[in-house]
Amino acid sequence: MNSDNTQAKPAVRLRSVGAVDEETLAYARTKIDAVVVGRTGLPAVSGEVRVVRAAAHHVDRPWSATADLRVGGHPVVVMVEEATGTALVDRLQDRLRRQTDKAAHSWDDGHRTTAPPWRGGNLPPAAGAPGAA
Repeated sequence: MNSDNTQAKPAVRLRSVGAVDEETLAYARTKIDAVVVGRTGLPAVSGEVRVVRAAAHHVDRPWSATADLRVGGHPVVVMVEEATGTALVDRLQDRLRRQTDKAAHSWDDGHRTTAPPWRGGNLPPAAGAPGAA
C-alpha cells in the first residue's frame, strides 16, 4: 500500500553525545531547520550537526556543538561552546546563518569571468599550451 504521508529524511543529521536532553535536541532541530530547510534561495544543504555535553562538572562550558555542512558545493564548518544548551543552540543558529549566507552568496560557483583583453582574455590559446588544439 502506498502512502502520501511519507516524510523525507532531513538533509542535515542531528546527533548527540553525552547527557543531552530531548528538549535541547528538539530546540536544536527547530533552529537548524529554520536556518537550513525553511529558507528560500539556499542551495541544497547536507551534513551533520553534533551536540555534545561533557560529563565533567568542573568545565566552564560543558556544551559544545560542531556543524559540518555542505551548502551547494561549499563546505561550512561551525564550532560553538556555551554554558547552557539553549545558549549553545542560539549561538549555533546565528553562526550557521552567517556562514550559510556566505556560502550561498559566494561568487565561486564554477563560473569564471573572462580576463580582460590586456591580460589575454580574448586571445586563442597558444600552440603547445594546455587546452590548445
